[in-house]
Amino acid sequence: MARPRRSPSVRTKVLAVVVLLAGLGMAVAEVTSYVVSARRLDVRLDAAIAQEVAEFRTLAEQGVNPRTGRPFEDIDDLLRTALARNVADSNETFLGLGSAPYVPADPGVVDLLDEPALLAAVTAQGPASRVELAEVESAVGTLRYAAVPVVLPGAPDTGTYVVAYAVDLERRDLVSVARTYAYVATGSLLLLAVGGWLILGRLLRPLALLREAAASASPQRAERIPERGNDDVTDLTRSFNTMLDRLQDAFAQQRQFIADAGHELRTPVTIVRGHLELLDPGDPRDVAETRALVLDEVDRMGRLVDDLVVLARAQRPDLVDLRPVDLDRLVEEVLVKARALGDRDWRLDAAAVGVVQADEQRLQQALLQLADNAVKHTPAGTTVAVGARRDDDAVRLWVRDTGPGIAVADRARVLQRFGRADHGRGVEGSGLGLAIVGAIAEAHGGRLEVDDAPGGGALLTLVLPPQPARGGTAAREEPS
Repeated sequence: MARPRRSPSVRTKVLAVVVLLAGLGMAVAEVTSYVVSARRLDVRLDAAIAQEVAEFRTLAEQGVNPRTGRPFEDIDDLLRTALARNVADSNETFLGLGSAPYVPADPGVVDLLDEPALLAAVTAQGPASRVELAEVESAVGTLRYAAVPVVLPGAPDTGTYVVAYAVDLERRDLVSVARTYAYVATGSLLLLAVGGWLILGRLLRPLALLREAAASASPQRAERIPERGNDDVTDLTRSFNTMLDRLQDAFAQQRQFIADAGHELRTPVTIVRGHLELLDPGDPRDVAETRALVLDEVDRMGRLVDDLVVLARAQRPDLVDLRPVDLDRLVEEVLVKARALGDRDWRLDAAAVGVVQADEQRLQQALLQLADNAVKHTPAGTTVAVGARRDDDAVRLWVRDTGPGIAVADRARVLQRFGRADHGRGVEGSGLGLAIVGAIAEAHGGRLEVDDAPGGGALLTLVLPPQPARGGTAAREEPS
């Protein structure tokens, strides 16, 4: 099977987009600058040509012929005088057409007599035409010119005065500036590409480490990523490391759970196997005793499996269905049901009056589990009490007994899966009951606390988050 073609890296894509946008911006800036500058140049050339035309007309109307000392009456004298007095700007030239063609002593960038296209255009224009700006191609590029018809009172002939600018030569400086800008922009893009490649490499290095860590992560080992800086990528790194911590804890709990479950199930299986191997089929008494023992062990394994299923479901987010629960009625129903668990002096410590948002069935399950746990660890006739109280900081539901209590050193252990006390309450069991109760409390956003009961014994309390009181907050006390 062919491997899919790998697309460019994020580093390459980001850098390509940045360089492309920067290059596009520079290109747009250069083109815009050139177009605006060229337009300004055209306006300046048109203004210069208009000024030359105005000066020529002023000379023709008001000037004095230096040869006669009188106003101009001869077109050739006017043209020669105008060409002699005008000093051409850079890339500017003139032409006079009278009885003969006239050019300045220094024709400048181009001799217009050597441009047949211009002469043909001026001749075709005719003496009666008005002054218009036009362009024609020449040996030095585009020429922008104005041809001024010359007519003098009393003069039988007509002439033409031509002012022309070499546009391409005028734009040469613009082209040079644009070329220099292009070189600088290209160099800047190269520097941007190199610098961006290095900077993006450093910025995206945590992402590469994330990929490597994710690829190499396993239940046994998960490398943490160094956290440097205080930016978004660093926040992602911290979140990833926190996720690895949670995963590693989950893997460890899973391994411990499997090991504990295997250990707990291995014991009854070994007992059943051993007795079946030693069973004498011909001895009815031995068969009956072995049958009773096997059924007892099978029942124990069934209870263990049921507890494991409940505990597994307790890890799901939909474990609880929150609805309004009357605390007074909840405690009384739990007390009624608990009386069937054993011959004990069942009492109601306190019943809080009010309604909370909780899962009534799960709370009953938790309290009955605590009550069953109390029955297992107390002799017949001793007191087991159930109670509820709403404080400003929490809602508390508890079961207390007058048994041997739970040693401080064992309290953390009994809340874990398969955890049992080593001292005091050493009663055989699966060790999952309090873990299930703790999971139900956590699903409600609370916790399970283990303390000493007043006067001796154990006090196990479900502490739920505080909630706004509805229906009153008083607690109905029962005589003890």
